Amino acid sequence: MKTTNRRNFLGKGAAAAAVTAVAAVPAKAQTASPTKKVIYRDGKKPAKPSTRMSGTVAYGNLIFISGVGYHKEGDIKVHTKGVLDSIKAQLEAAGSSMSKVLKCNVYLNDMKDFEGMNSVYDGSFGDEPPARTTIAAAWIPGNSLVEIDVIACI
Repeated sequence: MKTTNRRNFLGKGAAAAAVTAVAAVPAKAQTASPTKKVIYRDGKKPAKPSTRMSGTVAYGNLIFISGVGYHKEGDIKVHTKGVLDSIKAQLEAAGSSMSKVLKCNVYLNDMKDFEGMNSVYDGSFGDEPPARTTIAAAWIPGNSLVEIDVIACI
């Protein structure tokens, strides 16, 4: 099969780029690969951990916090504050903070609570808020009016 000049050019360019990229990474980083680490709320693995999900998982310098809801009485403002306080505690336990959140997903039980949720949410992540998606969910477990999950860096 005949190789065109374009393929030769792209093949050589890609090979050169790969060599340059590998050479730019320190030798120690080339051999180290990130590992998954579950972070438990009290700092130690429970006797019977969940086999369904982990609340907080670190991978390299990223932290993933699964959906956090608020399961007590109150309006959307109370629920949002409770959820954000829980997320803050989980981030700090993982060595991160609210200002290091990169992505946030907000699930509202009812979109009529959008403004009330925002009144508490605004400013919670510092001067440069994360990327965010907000949707109305058909059902949030535990009668929570809001559930939030985040991805952050350390």
